[in-house]
Amino acid sequence: LFEPADVDDLRAFLADLDPAVPVMALGLGSNLIVRDGGVRGVVVRLGKPLSFARAWGDDHATITCGGGASGILVSSAARDAGVAGLEFLRSIPGTVGGFVRMNGGAYGRETSEVLLACVVVLRDGTALPMTVDQLGYSYRHSALPADAIVVEATFRGRSGEPAAIQAEMDRIAAAREASQPLRSKTGGSTFKNPLGEKAWALVDAAGCRGLRRGDAQVSDKHTNFLLNLGQATSAEIEALGEEVRERVKAHSGVTLEWEIQRVGEP
Repeated sequence: LFEPADVDDLRAFLADLDPAVPVMALGLGSNLIVRDGGVRGVVVRLGKPLSFARAWGDDHATITCGGGASGILVSSAARDAGVAGLEFLRSIPGTVGGFVRMNGGAYGRETSEVLLACVVVLRDGTALPMTVDQLGYSYRHSALPADAIVVEATFRGRSGEPAAIQAEMDRIAAAREASQPLRSKTGGSTFKNPLGEKAWALVDAAGCRGLRRGDAQVSDKHTNFLLNLGQATSAEIEALGEEVRERVKAHSGVTLEWEIQRVGEP
């Protein structure tokens, strides 16, 4: 596990690292299954030095953030600066690097709608600025190389009143609390929504609500969430997800795609 002191430290580390060693970036791990055999190679975690969010510009409606900044930090900094339009980031329990890589979104908004540009560090230590148009965004997907690490992103909102921004953040937080099992051990949204469909509805219609495999369970509260009831292995959680996919395919003919990231070895 490597936590760089700054971007230059990360670049130097990667440039000196044996090119055969795999590298994976880790945010908050909130949409991740690490298989029981662990991850072979180097995991890079962007800590405090790259967890910042600063508003700038003539109207202070542009915010530049470090790749390790959380959605809560970014949305709170935006509120304090009177920047509206980024409230939805409050509801995504991850970091800027993950938002940019996966085109993270919630409540009808996506990262691609508010991102202007980013800076990534490639496997060889090269820093590469990229515009939003270069990221090849689609639903929960970007064209970033698998081993590229997002170290900075610039978002564009609009001028707003802090009180109104906070009210919208509160509304989103309350809706999330009411509909999702936030106080359970879960990796978040498990499957991508197929075009014109809701993954949770397909899972529910296939009779998977509450389905268990060992200590792994499909949430009763939101069927697109898999829970660890205590001692579930990663293998049990992943196998439960595959069983759900099979049942949905048999019931509706739809093949669900994993949204949660599965990494490492069995």
